[in-house]
Amino acid sequence: MSNVKKTNQISPISKLKKVLDADSVRKQFENALQENAGAFVASIIDLYSSDTYLQQCDPSKVVMEALKAATLKLPINKQLGFAYIVPYRSRNEVVPQFQIGYRGYIQLAMRTGQYRHLNSGKVCEGVRVEHDLLTGKVKFSGETTSDKAIGYFAYMELLNGFTKTVYMTKDEVIEHAQKYSPSYNNKSSAWQTNFDAMAEKTVIRRLLSKYGIMSTEMVTALTADTDFNDEASLAEEVAQNANAEVIDIEVEEVEEEPEEAGTTESGQMKLDPGF
Repeated sequence: MSNVKKTNQISPISKLKKVLDADSVRKQFENALQENAGAFVASIIDLYSSDTYLQQCDPSKVVMEALKAATLKLPINKQLGFAYIVPYRSRNEVVPQFQIGYRGYIQLAMRTGQYRHLNSGKVCEGVRVEHDLLTGKVKFSGETTSDKAIGYFAYMELLNGFTKTVYMTKDEVIEHAQKYSPSYNNKSSAWQTNFDAMAEKTVIRRLLSKYGIMSTEMVTALTADTDFNDEASLAEEVAQNANAEVIDIEVEEVEEEPEEAGTTESGQMKLDPGF
């Protein structure tokens, strides 16, 4: 007779389902999404089941990050690009973080019903960029001569006629990322695998935080998104613009989109998803 002792190990997915089955957790998702709560919970299970890096995270923390997306009614499907739950390694623990894609910011802005136009993109070589220092307007002229980006813009027009354009050169975007994104130099980070998407998110985020309609959802999104580690100062600025009370928040240093493990200069190992 074998003396081997059998042990019953609970799989990470089973642990996640147990957390999701708790009455208090179900109620939070139902309060946020009503009849769509079931479908969203199923998407959490699908995401968790397909991401081995995410399975290294505490299931309860994954659920809490997913709840942030649910509160904003943003899907967490990676392919859609609205919001992500990104696993990264801090010290000896893999921690999930909620992040918003640039499509998520556009979605939240359009929900206000106050935007006639909202657009972003890259500006390539051959295009001349002119700034009017008095009005703040940005004018583009000339023809594109190559697909090499020299900068990125975000533009909005409100129904009341107010318009604003934010333009950053590629060097300015890189400087911003190096200052605020700890994993910028990580070969597997979104900055290295999909720079254009990250640059567009940067200019959209800057445009909406400074000049956009500060709906409750937008304030929540701007202060909850952990893509950059400048959220504390941004939270204060957004709150002041919205005439809201400033609430101190603790900022985590993370970045978007892991495919494989890597190590940042601060010693954190990033595990980026696809953008």
